[in-house]
This record gives sequence, structure tokens and C-alpha cells, in this order.
Amino acid sequence: MTAIRKIADRYIGTKAFYLSVVALLVPMVIQQGITQFVNLLDNVMVGRLGTAPMSGVAIVNQIIFIFNLTLFGGMSGASIFGAQYYGKGDLEGLRNTLRFRLLFAIAAGALGILALICFGDSFFMLFLHADASTPEEIAATLSYARSYMWIMLWGLLPFALSSCFSSVLKDTGETFIPMVASVISIAVNLALNYLLIFGSFGFPQMGVAGAALATVIARYIEAVYLIFESFRHKAKFSFMKGALKSLRVPLPLVKRIAITGTPLMLNESLWSIGVSMIQACYATRGLAAVAASNINGTAFNLFSLLMMAMGNAVAILVGQQLGANDMDGAKGTVRKLIAFGVAVNVGMGLLLILCAPLIPMIYNTEANVRHLATMMLMISGAFLPLSAFTNCAYFTIRSGGRTFITFLFDCVFTLAVCLPVALILSRFTTLSLPWLFFFVQCVDNGLKPIIGGIMLKSGIWAKNVVNA
Repeated sequence: MTAIRKIADRYIGTKAFYLSVVALLVPMVIQQGITQFVNLLDNVMVGRLGTAPMSGVAIVNQIIFIFNLTLFGGMSGASIFGAQYYGKGDLEGLRNTLRFRLLFAIAAGALGILALICFGDSFFMLFLHADASTPEEIAATLSYARSYMWIMLWGLLPFALSSCFSSVLKDTGETFIPMVASVISIAVNLALNYLLIFGSFGFPQMGVAGAALATVIARYIEAVYLIFESFRHKAKFSFMKGALKSLRVPLPLVKRIAITGTPLMLNESLWSIGVSMIQACYATRGLAAVAASNINGTAFNLFSLLMMAMGNAVAILVGQQLGANDMDGAKGTVRKLIAFGVAVNVGMGLLLILCAPLIPMIYNTEANVRHLATMMLMISGAFLPLSAFTNCAYFTIRSGGRTFITFLFDCVFTLAVCLPVALILSRFTTLSLPWLFFFVQCVDNGLKPIIGGIMLKSGIWAKNVVNA
């Protein structure tokens, strides 16, 4: 009994601990849950137009995914310092991290727009293969992708600004306002999608262009709300007082954020490129594979929202404890959060497997696309608990500023291990899409949890970066 009690004390928290975790998680889960559910509805609405429009939108979103992850990586370096500055009580340090984020967001948004304008078609053709699709299918899909992209470009900058204010609020433990901003945004997006995609209630029937326009309008509304609320509650967010009187950031802090954050930014950028290239490998099996991967990815994002929220909880809670020099407390929190996260995602994985045959039925697409999507969803559900462990391990290591290690753990592993496996299997075998997807998942979610566990046990991640 003594041994069991020791294990329970080590991996199971108190009631107060779980109440604090749930209080942090609930707004993020609601925010992400509504976001991903509406993304699913958006996806279904576009899917009602047919396989080619759905594939064109999916291809553009896969490229924009690289921009979003690059932005997230750039913000993450500043967030490490932001969470620890807040834990230390250094409000000026927190202001400087906000200014850094704003400058980075403007630069990243401008570069993202330029890259899509100059190289958009080249990116799209990576997912369109003449030996797996007819010329008519490729031409139609490319046309839909172009139409969608030219409108989506207008939403990159407001999305970048929203990310700045949302991330700095989360550094302080404030998750309610970002949640409300997302709820407003997705409600607008959903309503406009219905009106503009299908031309309901006298609105023009714009198809995929309507889906893009709805998203852009929603992103502007979200950005305005977040900025307004951040400044309106200056008594609560005292770091906002004088935050934008100047955009000057002390050079020593810029260097420290750059040293810490550059591996994170490169990690997210290169990892997202690696994931997109793996998706391009799946696309060698034809447009049916592109559509099925899109269905799988959209549904998986909905079922994995608890996993992603747990990663953010780790980053916030552990970052604040590290900033307060509570190393033992941080290690205990990590153990309990990971145990909780894995247990919850065992249930979510089983639920995804049970729902897998039903989800593709809501799309207006061919039977073979539905079959492929069902198989991919079942595989994704089986690997979800291992993905949850890996995700928590990543955010734990990142919270202590060990960003080069996270670079090796995440990006280098994807590019050096997962991508070559996908390339070899897609080019030199005749494996069907489900088997191709299964073997890539085996490599990704079979080896990384082992590596992550070793690094967590070593304790090398427990570091206070603001007092370093």
C-alpha cells in the first residue's frame, strides 16, 4: 500500500490542484472546442461544393498552416519570457515582450503575404500529381485554390495581431478574454460562411471565395475585440499602461528572446513544412487522398483539443513556477499534468475511433474518400494518447527555455525521420493511403514519446530564464 500511495502522490494531484488546472483549461477548451467545431462545419460547407473545391481549400490552408506555425513559434520565444516575467512580478519585462511580439507579427505578416503572392502556384502544385489525377481535376482544383488564396491574404495581418494580444494575456493566466474573442470570431465566420458560400437570404453565391471572405472579416473583428479589451481593463492588466507609447525593446532582451526563440520559430516553421511535405506524400495517391487527409485533419483537431489545451496549461503553470524559482514544484506539476493529460486522451481516442465511420458521412464526396478518411481517423484515435504525452513533453521542455532541444525533438525528428519514411513509402511502394499514414504515425508517435520521457526524467528543462 505504501508503494501505491507513493505512486499516487507522485502522479495524482490534490483536489485543489485539479480545480486550478480545470479553471485554466475550461476557457481554452471552450475556445478551441468552438473553433474546431466551427472549422469542421466550415469544412463540411465547403465539402458540400464537391471534392475539387474542398481539395483546393485544403491545399491553401496547408500552406497557411506554415505561416500560422511560424507565427506561433516567434510568439513562443517571447511567451517563455512573458510567463516568467509575470511570475516574477516584472511588468516592464512583460510590456517589452508584447512590443517584441507586435514587431515580429508585422514582419511575419508582410513576409507571409509576399511569399504567397510570389510562390503560391508553386506551393499548390506540390499537392497535385498528374499521374494520380486527370488534367481536368488538377486545373479545377488549382483554380479553386487561387480564388481562395487571394482573399485569405487579407486576413494574415489581423490574425498576427490577434496572436500578439491573445498570447500576452495567456502569459498572465487570462484565458477568458481570448476565449470570448474566438467565440465572437467563429460565430461571425460561421454565419457569413452560410450566407456567402451558398448565397443564402439574397447574398451573392461565392463558393470558396465566400468561405475566404467570411474568415477574413471574422479575423478583423477578433483583432479589434482583443485589442479593445486589453486596453479597457488596464486596472487588471496593469502591464498595458504605457505599453504602446513606444515600440522600443531593450537590445539585451531582444538578443535573449532571439537566442531562446529562434530555435522555436525555426522549429515551428520547419516542422510545419515537414508536415506539409508529408501531406504532399499522401497526395501522391490522388485527389481522394487530399480530401481524405483534409477530413481526418479537421476532425482530429476537434478531438485533440484537450491535448492542445493541456500543452498550453503546462507552458503557463510550469513557466510561472520556474519564474518563481520553484523547481521542485514545477517538476511535480509536470508529472501530474502529463498523467492527467494521457488519461483524458485515452478516452478521447476511443471516442474518435467510435465516431470515425460517421464523420465522413456528412461530406458530399465519393465513397472511396469516405472509406479512406474513416481508416485515417481510426488510426489517429489509436495514437492520440501517445500524441498527448509527446505534446506535454514538448511544452515542458520549452517552458524552461530549452528551445534548441525542442528544435531537435520536434522539427529535426520530423524532417530527418518521419519525412524520409513518408517519401520512401510513397515513392517506392504501392501501399494504400491508410497503410502509408499508419507507418508514418508509428514512427512519429512510437519513438518520440520514448525520447520525450528520457528528457523529462533528466530534469534538464527546469531552468529560470529571466534570472539567467
